Amino acid sequence: MTSVDAPVLSEEDLRTEAWNGFTDGNWKKDIDVRDFIIKNYTPYEGDESFLANATEKTKHMWKYLDDNYLAVERERRVYDVETHIPAGIDAMPAGYIESPEVDNVIVGLQTDEPCKRAMMPNGGWRMVEQAIKEAGKEVDPQIKKIFTVYRKTHNDGVFGVYTKNIKIARHNKILTGLPDAYGRGRIIGDYRRVALYGVNMLIEFKKRDKDSIPYRNDFTETEIEHWIRFREEHDEQIKALKQLINLGNEYGLDLTRPAKTAKEAVQWTYMGYLASVKSQDGAAMSFGRVSAFFDCYFERDLKAGLINETDAQEIIDALVMKLRIVRFLRTKDYDAIFSGDPYWATWSDAGFSEDGRTFVTKTSFRLLNTLTLEHLGPGPEPNITIFWDPKLPEAYKRFCARISIDTSAIQYESDKDIREHWGDDAAIACCVSPMRVGKQMQFFAARVNSAKALLYAINGGRDEMTGMQVIDKG
Repeated sequence: MTSVDAPVLSEEDLRTEAWNGFTDGNWKKDIDVRDFIIKNYTPYEGDESFLANATEKTKHMWKYLDDNYLAVERERRVYDVETHIPAGIDAMPAGYIESPEVDNVIVGLQTDEPCKRAMMPNGGWRMVEQAIKEAGKEVDPQIKKIFTVYRKTHNDGVFGVYTKNIKIARHNKILTGLPDAYGRGRIIGDYRRVALYGVNMLIEFKKRDKDSIPYRNDFTETEIEHWIRFREEHDEQIKALKQLINLGNEYGLDLTRPAKTAKEAVQWTYMGYLASVKSQDGAAMSFGRVSAFFDCYFERDLKAGLINETDAQEIIDALVMKLRIVRFLRTKDYDAIFSGDPYWATWSDAGFSEDGRTFVTKTSFRLLNTLTLEHLGPGPEPNITIFWDPKLPEAYKRFCARISIDTSAIQYESDKDIREHWGDDAAIACCVSPMRVGKQMQFFAARVNSAKALLYAINGGRDEMTGMQVIDKG
């Protein structure tokens, strides 16, 4: 008998296969995740009685993590640090909890081992070196040379443009918390796009965007600079998307195409997020608003008999487990301010759509279910944030109240205020700041020592402790 190779499907055929069973809309013609959700999600107004218990795999993996990594980390502060390979989307080989055979529900780690911290020297070398040494590790001299001699870092650039007065204000702690050594812009990547469209389609749209502004001979000098930057930044984005494909390949995932199943939808979305936390040293790396999106796939697969409720819960448990072991290389000074390794993987949920339907879905319940002791128990990450409204379904409000009382692991924000200002596809960046998912970003600024500034005003700009004339007399 001769074997017959499976037919190679075109990009269009792959999309048709992945989108089978979903209601059409503008989302098929353009990158429009919100339209996909509005057309396809199923609001849920029932109670939590449908929820499934944790699987033996979930319990085993969480215990294995705690025994072999989290317990060691609690004792040492830092489990391990990668000191030879600078972080990048596809810089590290695949890593697993225990083994690929065990860790096979939702895969992907920041480095090649759980809780091992990557170094991100593009932000600034001095802080990386300090953090490595404080973790009891040795700095790679070749890496140090690269990032102090050959490669300009973000920190170098920031200090290069500081004025004399800014440096004085910074030195005297009128301004504190400047984001010198971190890329501290807050941005929520729309990681759902990876699942809905596949990376190949995203690259094609990015190429289209890059060429959307043709060069004109009447450009001013300023316009030419903006045009060059526009094209360069789009080129960098396309390169990053190609690296995301490489990351998927490392784990045996074909991210070039859209996700076909609920499990793939969660996995593809997580890979987009993983690419971000592999490459960006953000103080806050929010996850976005994903429950209703995931639920579109879960409901379709449940109705088709492809999965059951136990499968759905196991997928969400596995995702949350991965989010809980994301780590960044921090100094002891940083840990003294922000204890518990926070990185604000804020997962926004619930609220209402602009057409008046609740965004509460069965996956909203599955997410809260991960916090119960029968599953993973309470934890700071992901930073679960409920968009609250008194009109939310009663059963969901009661479930939120019960989980909040038991765990103190949920925060709440006003859905009405957020929806009126940012629309119904908004999410929280960092801890409390809303933005439109995939459409906006915020610049993280300094803190002002208001009390000290007031005293300086009274004292004529003179620091009474040092005698230094910090602010010129007006």
